[in-house]
Amino acid sequence: MRSMWKGSVSFGLVSIPIQLYAATENKNVSLRQVHEADGGRIQYKRFCTIDGEEVPYAEIAKGYELPDGEMVVLTDEDMSELPLASSRAIDVLEFVPLESIDPIQFDKTYYLEPQKNAVKPYVVLRDALQKASHVAVAKVAIRQRETLAILRVHSDVLTMTTMLWPDEVRVPDFGFLHDDPPQVRPQELTMAGSLIDSLSEPVFEQDKYTDSYREALEAMIEAKAAGNETTKPKAVGAKADVVDLMEALQASVSEAKKSRKPSTAKKATAAKKPASGKRTPKSA
Repeated sequence: MRSMWKGSVSFGLVSIPIQLYAATENKNVSLRQVHEADGGRIQYKRFCTIDGEEVPYAEIAKGYELPDGEMVVLTDEDMSELPLASSRAIDVLEFVPLESIDPIQFDKTYYLEPQKNAVKPYVVLRDALQKASHVAVAKVAIRQRETLAILRVHSDVLTMTTMLWPDEVRVPDFGFLHDDPPQVRPQELTMAGSLIDSLSEPVFEQDKYTDSYREALEAMIEAKAAGNETTKPKAVGAKADVVDLMEALQASVSEAKKSRKPSTAKKATAAKKPASGKRTPKSA
């Protein structure tokens, strides 16, 4: 694993330098958009909808569109003035039971590795959390965004799970469940309970479940590759560059001709015309 962030866990007067690692990874099979006829990759260009020109990254800013269609442009300078918490500190705010937090608020989980000179305070915090059966609620800023997070212990390692803000969790609006609830008979409830009992297990063993879609997709790709059902896209990069250069040069020549004054063009033509049979006498 490669560290994606360095900072420190701060609680009270204690500061624990740590490195952050993503605890999960996406195992989806990565597919590209290609041209079905020849396997060439589909590319998208960033262009301005007003002038139609392609825009380089250096000229791209952030914008917020108002209800009337007006755009508020925010530059990097504007963004740097916002009151963002230190991007290198995980500030512990309080300790609470894990059961008091609804899992719907959990977002992404990371492993925290202590730096060599901070192993002891790291272990002290880890063991104290385990003994108290609590998690630490903290604030942290990652990728220019401040978020709540919880610190807890998983497999003897401190982990940090970022959380959604309360107003980011939608409130369900299904009034019919409360206004006109269906009548449930005791027999139906008993039957549902029996079904739950018949499918109940003492613990969740996630290793017995697999992603059947991903497995089938990988098998299909392997079968096509083994059967030589592949397409090697032609290398067209260099040719495309030459064509684009020629087009640009031709356009430049055309523009230059248009911008020249008629008188200048006539003079140039006259200078190129040979004299009509007369020779200029040589000087003695």
